[in-house]
Amino acid sequence: MGRLGHFVRARLHRRLFLWFGLSILATGLVVVTVLNLVGGNTWKQETDRMRTFAAHRFEEVWDEPARRDALVRSVATDLDIGVELRDTSDALLSRGGEPCRRSELSVPVERNGVPLGVVRVCYSAFRPRNPLRAALPLFLAGAVLWMAAGKLARRLARPVDTLVKATEALGAGRLDARAEVLPHTTGEFAVLAVAFNDMAARIEKQVADQRELLAAVSHELRTPLARMRVLTELLRDGGGNPRTLDQVDREVVELDALVGELLASSRLDFGQLTPRVLDARTLAAQALERAGLSVELLDVEAADAGLQGDATLLGRALANLLENARRHGTGAEALRLQERGEHLAFFVDDRGQGLQPGEEVRIFQPFYRKDRGGEAREAGSLGLGLALVQRIARAHGGEAFAENRAGGGARVGFTVRKAGPPGVSVPSTNAVG
Repeated sequence: MGRLGHFVRARLHRRLFLWFGLSILATGLVVVTVLNLVGGNTWKQETDRMRTFAAHRFEEVWDEPARRDALVRSVATDLDIGVELRDTSDALLSRGGEPCRRSELSVPVERNGVPLGVVRVCYSAFRPRNPLRAALPLFLAGAVLWMAAGKLARRLARPVDTLVKATEALGAGRLDARAEVLPHTTGEFAVLAVAFNDMAARIEKQVADQRELLAAVSHELRTPLARMRVLTELLRDGGGNPRTLDQVDREVVELDALVGELLASSRLDFGQLTPRVLDARTLAAQALERAGLSVELLDVEAADAGLQGDATLLGRALANLLENARRHGTGAEALRLQERGEHLAFFVDDRGQGLQPGEEVRIFQPFYRKDRGGEAREAGSLGLGLALVQRIARAHGGEAFAENRAGGGARVGFTVRKAGPPGVSVPSTNAVG
């Protein structure tokens, strides 16, 4: 999600920047076009008036060479241009300024409709051509506008950036994430940020209420379960039917296990882990004792058995592995502990018929209720045991696995990361699905 969010933010910023730049360019082109259309006729009219004025002035002094030459020099000097006066046969009569290599303006001189000659004007030869003079101001103006467009694009994209970050955080499980309402944020962005914060607050409250409810219900369920076990023991001592009492005991144990799995799942959902440095051998031995199995089933092949994790959750995962072997593998043959690089692996070898093709993955799916022989699992099983093992393993930087053994039976287990240097904690469970 992080990469996707960064791509969305960068793309939005680039698109805004590009559209602002193109808008500025299009505006400039429209302005130039309008000025040409509106000012073209005015410029032509002014040019025609100047032509008429110049023609009349030269017509007045045409027959007086001294005054004519003085007018040519005066115009050339005052306007800093080249002026040539020629008769109808194109003979040069007078010149002001430098010779014209190319005439840029020709003004015919007439008297009563009779042509007298022509006045030729050139000015490019006298004014140095420097393209930077015209290009540099345009470039600077465009650069300033482009920078303004970039700043405006960043300002518009910033509220979206804030919302995306808050959404990513909320999606990653940080329920206290809120979108910052920036000082200059107005309009729809401010409304959206406030709405998002209200939604996040409601979600956080609902999850907290659900967490409290689940904890309370689990506690209330375990209390009568404990009393029922005490009562069955009293009834057994008082001569009650052993078969009935054994059945009640099994149901109580099953209910207690289901409550334990729900509590463990809830802790993973809410990221309530209490990691500390543990000894893998001790965890495995305690799991065997709780399951009523001999500690001699423990086979340790790890020189370094230290790990960092939540003892309660890891104990639940080991109990689920042993229970899975009891139910579906006719009992556990061994609980093994191996060192695998930066991880420790716990796995149980059972005495069953092994896994069917494809079950290596399916048995870790929630509510998978088919056993390896294709028959329904026994009553009371929700199919959450191995799915919970996988979640606990991922919460401890590892992974669950299952495979068939070469000598028959199945091998089901999980890995956890070894204890790291001081200050290194268990990976967050927020990303665990």
